[in-house]
Amino acid sequence: MRYLTEFRDGATAQRLAAEIRRLTTRPWAIMEVCGGQTHSILRNGIDQILPPEIELIHGPGCPVCVTPVEQIDRALAIAARPEVTFCSFGDMLRVPGSGKDLFRVKSEGGDVRTVYSPLDAVNLARERPDRQVVFFGLGFETTAPANAMAVHLAKQQGLANFSMLVSHVLVPPAIEAILTAPQNRVQAFLAAGHVCSIMGTWQYPPLAERFHVPIVVTGFEPLDVLEGIRRTVQLLEAGEARVENAYERVVTAAGNQPAQKLLAEVFEVTDRAWRGIGVIPASGWRLSAAYRDFDAEVRFDTGAIQAQESPLCRSGEVLRGVLKPSRCPAFGKECTPRTPLGATMVSSEGACAAYYNYGRFLTAETSAP
Repeated sequence: MRYLTEFRDGATAQRLAAEIRRLTTRPWAIMEVCGGQTHSILRNGIDQILPPEIELIHGPGCPVCVTPVEQIDRALAIAARPEVTFCSFGDMLRVPGSGKDLFRVKSEGGDVRTVYSPLDAVNLARERPDRQVVFFGLGFETTAPANAMAVHLAKQQGLANFSMLVSHVLVPPAIEAILTAPQNRVQAFLAAGHVCSIMGTWQYPPLAERFHVPIVVTGFEPLDVLEGIRRTVQLLEAGEARVENAYERVVTAAGNQPAQKLLAEVFEVTDRAWRGIGVIPASGWRLSAAYRDFDAEVRFDTGAIQAQESPLCRSGEVLRGVLKPSRCPAFGKECTPRTPLGATMVSSEGACAAYYNYGRFLTAETSAP
């Protein structure tokens, strides 16, 4: 527990908050890119001990949340096929598509399974050569190496009945898209430490220089987040736009080079649609030509997808950082964790789920018995 408690010390947190208050002389808008950081901020009340001049804007760093409805509909169509065993992490099962989710497909007879690793799906394909085993491979750079290894092993072992529905997205192009959006108010970023543990920090200095924004890489424990905010405010107040690594115990400038080598072999960069944002050029990965035979989109013809999202759902604005979840008219009413209208309410990293679970929509009146 030492490695957890030492980054959750209340007295140290109060000292960091006091230092942030001392440094802050004007309003600043800072985006935490990662949904894991959003949950840490709300779960630990970090947003409530910061000076009122500091606004934390929640970014699109929830991989489940930014997966477009048409890709979820494609997954539903593949999962419903009688010859398919469809494997996914648990947080995708309740994400609504146009009319249903993977749980509904399962209840209707589809062979939908929750796995804890893409390698579980590879093992299943080896054990069940009579089934077409499909793994839903999505996420940011953090989860990509394990997914790449799964496809690599499937090819190495000659598992012709394994394929992957790929929906990987990349952080740096998303930051660029946010900064070039007409409604952008973000003046600095807290970059996701687990993404940088794979990719390093070398991709971020050109962004900081081009857009003149500080980017501070940080972790997810309360003291990690507060130290990241402290360094960010320090840079903003000094008018300095550079990259700082506040997560040195995990992140290096070069990153995990063996993982990057595997990613370059298995994947290639492609344009990718982001839910609520649209298509961002060169913002995702797809399987490279050498592994295209394992691409579920190529293997299974799902036809033309006509995706439809609930007209009440404003998760796209939440993902772009222009709307706080609690300001959505459907939040906590038509849209709850039991009846989600969008992925941001059901994902373990979704901003709407964080606001609901940690009571950021409650007031003294609504919380009274």
